[in-house]
Amino acid sequence: MIAFVREVARSLARCELTFLARTPIDVPQAQRQHAHYVAELSALGCRIEWLPPLAEQPDGVFVEDAAVLVPEVAVVTRPGVASRRDEVESVAAALAQHVALRRVTDPACLEGGDVLRIGRTLYVGASGRTNAAGVAQLAESLRPFGYAVREVALHGCLHLKSACTFIPPDVLLANPSWIDASAFDVGVVIAVDPEEPFAANTLTLRGLTLVSSAYPRTQRTLEAAGILTRAVDVTELHKAEAALTCMSLLLPPSAALSSS
Repeated sequence: MIAFVREVARSLARCELTFLARTPIDVPQAQRQHAHYVAELSALGCRIEWLPPLAEQPDGVFVEDAAVLVPEVAVVTRPGVASRRDEVESVAAALAQHVALRRVTDPACLEGGDVLRIGRTLYVGASGRTNAAGVAQLAESLRPFGYAVREVALHGCLHLKSACTFIPPDVLLANPSWIDASAFDVGVVIAVDPEEPFAANTLTLRGLTLVSSAYPRTQRTLEAAGILTRAVDVTELHKAEAALTCMSLLLPPSAALSSS
């Protein structure tokens, strides 16, 4: 599996914020935490591919939002805030070396953080960053490959993956205040600890679920359910409304370059 990542820009403190108040960010500390995060991905078998640095794009490190990846194709997105649209082309150029591309175009808006894939179904959060046209264009792009796309209601948070993530083979970790878990076809739903509303964003690779060290109660809940976890410190990046999934784009190993 290839993990596409981008370094933390020194301009990070100017990031877009929607649900958090702006607080000072220690950028060197955020860079150290990001380096440790990337090292964890590498240790879990990912081949790291660094995207070009974007010094003047404070949100450029959050590469997940720039594309939606399935083994057959990459759908290059159109972010819901104009300040982030210049991030996309460098991601598209890197992906084009590995997989066929489709594109989301105006008037559609779609961010990868709003898309959660479970098997052959992609759930898309109706957030402030993704609109109905974005959902429709994603569905059209993926229909030839046999994927279903379902829009789900979302409220109180930035992205769908702020509210829930999937832990294979059959667990949805969710904040029930932000998402109705009954919308998802899963075997088990685990709720985050009520005192850790942002804890639902996890990243699972090779049977190990990475959890932010900021959410130990939820981590203990997962461990009690038999899920193997590891804590990763990304607390400085949380101040930029970041989470574990948003800092990488993971290309499945079966993806292959084909004509578009």
